[in-house]
Amino acid sequence: MTLDTTAAVTAIAAKTKRRPKIAVILGSGLGGLAKDVQDATRIPYGEIPGFKRSTAPGHAGELVVGTLSGKDVAVMNGRMHYYEGYDITEVVFPVRVFRAWGVRTMIITNACGGLNPAFKAGDLMVLNDHINFMGVNPLRGPNDDSLGPRFPDMVGTYTEGLRKLAHSVDGDLREGVYVAVAGPNFETPAELRMLRGFGADAVGMSTVPEVLVARHMAMDILAISTVTDMATGIPGQIEHVTHEAVLEVANRAGNRLADVIKGVIARI
Repeated sequence: MTLDTTAAVTAIAAKTKRRPKIAVILGSGLGGLAKDVQDATRIPYGEIPGFKRSTAPGHAGELVVGTLSGKDVAVMNGRMHYYEGYDITEVVFPVRVFRAWGVRTMIITNACGGLNPAFKAGDLMVLNDHINFMGVNPLRGPNDDSLGPRFPDMVGTYTEGLRKLAHSVDGDLREGVYVAVAGPNFETPAELRMLRGFGADAVGMSTVPEVLVARHMAMDILAISTVTDMATGIPGQIEHVTHEAVLEVANRAGNRLADVIKGVIARI
């Protein structure tokens, strides 16, 4: 499925004269940062052609355009997920729109389960790599050579300079590998042990599709996960996870995550 970004960019440009170079995608329970945007224009996704409704709890479903740390930004207060039933190209369409609009840097957040036993609920993890275990890829199909190469190189996808900036803002950040699964069910204990065996430090149901298209278009990328629960799969250490519990931890960690993002944006 090919989606045209022109109508979406035109609709956004009709609402705001800002042309931000930085965009932020806020994950489950992490919408607090959107309230910090100054001189904000709030655009419901339903008013942007091609943007789908965000149905997941904790996702407001609006694009917030304004200033943060003195820089023009576009903040997605909620994202679309593959598990919501959307085509994978619809999930990543906002990133395509951002690039067509002039955005060069993507900051992407999510809530995830911690696989690394050294982690604890409430930790923030900077992604330095990922494993795509979703079974889909938004780059599948005819390639638009004007956007990026047919076979994009994934080495160095998560921009080293942005990762260093994040650590300079908060010296207690974790760093590791994120594995993306399709969802919507939480993983079985056997699946969690398998994913940890692959070398993943955290598991979630988002982010990788957006990262793939951002990388395809040569954007700078920073991704940060909020570890909302420990999903080790180890007998005796197994938690029964609910989305309500995930949101509760994500909300508690939200202020710290917001401080990290604002600090990074100030230093870009």
